[in-house]
Amino acid sequence: MTVEPKDCFFVALDVPTGAAARALIDRLGTSVSHVKIGHELMFGGDGVALARELVEAGKQVFFDAKLLDIGNTVEKSVRNIATLGAAYLTVHATDRKTMDAAVRGRRDSRLKLLGVTVLTNLDVDDLRDQKIDADPADLVIHRAQMAKDCGFDGVIASGQEAAAIREACGPELLIVTPGIRPTGSDAGDQSRVMTPAKAIAAGATHLVVGRPITQAADPAAAARAIAEEIATALA
Repeated sequence: MTVEPKDCFFVALDVPTGAAARALIDRLGTSVSHVKIGHELMFGGDGVALARELVEAGKQVFFDAKLLDIGNTVEKSVRNIATLGAAYLTVHATDRKTMDAAVRGRRDSRLKLLGVTVLTNLDVDDLRDQKIDADPADLVIHRAQMAKDCGFDGVIASGQEAAAIREACGPELLIVTPGIRPTGSDAGDQSRVMTPAKAIAAGATHLVVGRPITQAADPAAAARAIAEEIATALA
């Protein structure tokens, strides 16, 4: 089955209002098929209403909720998100109780669960501040294996760990990679970044791209350039 390059990346709608998100989506047009709704839009705009609109328009919607709470709360939250028709949802992959609850909440919906391993802006010093005496890469692989064991569809991890995750978890697990920066782009507040081509070559199945597209003078052209780089890597 042929994979369309534009189906391999999510555009992060990291804008404060629904109006700003709709304006951006209009500018992107058919250059993107997958979009991510994060906390800024969820809590600062009409993210839920927008998600319903996008699903009806045929877009694949990724709710980047990063859920982490007691099991009952996670289960009910996932159940509600599944009713929106969202295609993907993030849950922190820190413990099995949280992930088991998310799987129960999904039930038989088409919602794919993605475990957040280690945020891409964290490094070894940040983990030590949390009293976690582990290398970020080792912790990512451990949490990816837990997510797979719990029945998750994939994980969120930097491109730098994608190859190791693929080796440890096999070919079926989705690997969604944020912190993507085209060659020559500013890393911004990300610590573990990678270009689109290198992330795909390393084993990532999907990328998350924000500012390199959303802050470009021509977002649609920037999205097409990302798709072209992915196409080269897939070939």
